[in-house]
Amino acid sequence: MGFFSFLQTKDINSGVRSFLSTEGAVLLDVRTREEYSEGHIEGSKNIPLQSIEQVESIIKDKSTPLFVHCRSGARSAQATSILKRMGYTNVEDIGGILSYRGKVVR
Repeated sequence: MGFFSFLQTKDINSGVRSFLSTEGAVLLDVRTREEYSEGHIEGSKNIPLQSIEQVESIIKDKSTPLFVHCRSGARSAQATSILKRMGYTNVEDIGGILSYRGKVVR
């Protein structure tokens, strides 16, 4: 691990592949409801960053693997930090959907 490894960009494409191969994982989209309805990754759950605390009523097991994304990566980074402070132990920020090369559902 190099000195600049913390600057590594997130790769949503490999993140989605990891989500698909991880049993019991949740793909968490923290964009607004409007953004989500314009196009989202199939199988994702939408909990906007502004309402992230609601995750506790939906995902009760705090060891559930969570793969978090947004539009560009800024909100997913914030959500990941909040989720970890809330006690979720298996959280990965996979960046923004703008870089996603797969199919989106409308």
